[in-house]
Amino acid sequence: MSEIFEQVSQALVDLDSKKRLTDEHILVIGTSTSEVIGEHIGTSGTKEVAEAIFQGVQEFQKRTGVHLAFQCCEHLNRALVVEDTTRKVYGLEPVSVIPVPKAGGSMAAFAYSEMKNPVVVEFIKADAGIDIGDTLIGMHLKHVAVPVRSKVRMVGQAHLTLAVTRPKLIGGARAVYELQAEEGNCN
Repeated sequence: MSEIFEQVSQALVDLDSKKRLTDEHILVIGTSTSEVIGEHIGTSGTKEVAEAIFQGVQEFQKRTGVHLAFQCCEHLNRALVVEDTTRKVYGLEPVSVIPVPKAGGSMAAFAYSEMKNPVVVEFIKADAGIDIGDTLIGMHLKHVAVPVRSKVRMVGQAHLTLAVTRPKLIGGARAVYELQAEEGNCN
């Protein structure tokens, strides 16, 4: 379990080097604890793996202040477990469900049991994400998602994908994307 903790911790360092996450951001975490131990997603969830991942993510959260959102499995339509303070700050609507290992997944169930005041929400638009085991977190990321390469490619036996988001670039060839002293007008 210490190796899983270390892999998650390193992956989050790599993610943070691409986009500095703070208390103004949301990090979505999608995890198949089954995949981490080399089993097919949704078949062999484990509390021990969830705990190791949670500890790595929680340590990162304590350092950065980032808001955490743990994605449930498809049996709960990939809803997310967040602290009630996060729900209030972002104006999220809660839903009535408590994730358990067989309906929500081991990671979301563990996060729910460890958070101070957890609630479940259906939708979120996160600023960054960590997907352990191909759980498909993309639906919870803001547009535009940018992949992040990490020194860590796997957490245990599970494929690792990291992403940050950036604002859309709009306006075409005449658009300016960084503040510069420009003369002229737009007639």
